[in-house]
Amino acid sequence: MSPVRKALFGATAAFYTAIVAAVLTTSSLVRLDWQVMFFRPYKQWPELHPFLDWFVVLGQRGPTAVLIAAWLGWRSWRQRTLRPLLVLGTALLLLNVTVGAAKLGMGREGPHYANVVGSNEMFLTGDIFPSGHTANAVVTWGILAYLATTPQARRILSVTAAVFALGVGTTTAYLGTHWVSDVLLGWAAGLLILLALPWFEPLIARAEVRILTARDRLRARMAAAREPRHPGPVRRPAPRPSTVTAPPVGDRRPAVEPAVTGRVRSASRPTPGERRPHRSAPVNRAHPGGRPSGDHPSRPVNH
Repeated sequence: MSPVRKALFGATAAFYTAIVAAVLTTSSLVRLDWQVMFFRPYKQWPELHPFLDWFVVLGQRGPTAVLIAAWLGWRSWRQRTLRPLLVLGTALLLLNVTVGAAKLGMGREGPHYANVVGSNEMFLTGDIFPSGHTANAVVTWGILAYLATTPQARRILSVTAAVFALGVGTTTAYLGTHWVSDVLLGWAAGLLILLALPWFEPLIARAEVRILTARDRLRARMAAAREPRHPGPVRRPAPRPSTVTAPPVGDRRPAVEPAVTGRVRSASRPTPGERRPHRSAPVNRAHPGGRPSGDHPSRPVNH
């Protein structure tokens, strides 16, 4: 908040207060309101009515907010920052709160619903003081100049915003929807919001950090949810050491073959390549000389 901006803010606030005081006291400003109303500019220059009836839409909050938000959204995406959109949101929030509270608090009736000629029409059922169209035109178009990044762009956008703001304000007086004092107060209300925006920059910066942090966390969760979950490797228990010991050499106990065959083999059966031991011929116990019975010749007995 530079000293120049502070001085402008103070001067604009004083102008705002002076307009409200002039209307409350039914000063010459209120007489000017009635003179313009009786003059009926829309009847003096009816050929301007079709164009100005369309031009005043540039001060309506809905269409202008959507238009400016689209432009600032593109800038935010290009510059990878949320500041332009957050500044616009902050300005519109301030506009709704301050201007809305003033409208409802002072309750002034418009020219088409005036009750007593020469009165200020304050504290009734109206909601036109200050002019919402005028204040909205100052804020929405002035945001473009506030967010300009180069001096040349700031000058061009400042002139554009001034033309739209002045044009919308005088158009509402031409159409008879607002008093002249409503338009003056609308200009002051919108300018106060633009001048006060630097005070809200630290809050805007903190909000941007929090929003971006929440966005990154959400993206991380969504990415984790989209990734397929692979089951981890099955951990099998380590095999226990066998307690069965190999049979000792010379053990003749039969070993059981696998269950598929169901056969039993002798442990003394030679393995392939092992020489079979020679068996001795049976001895005929009935003959003392050891001759075999029968007609076969005798075979020597190996000892």
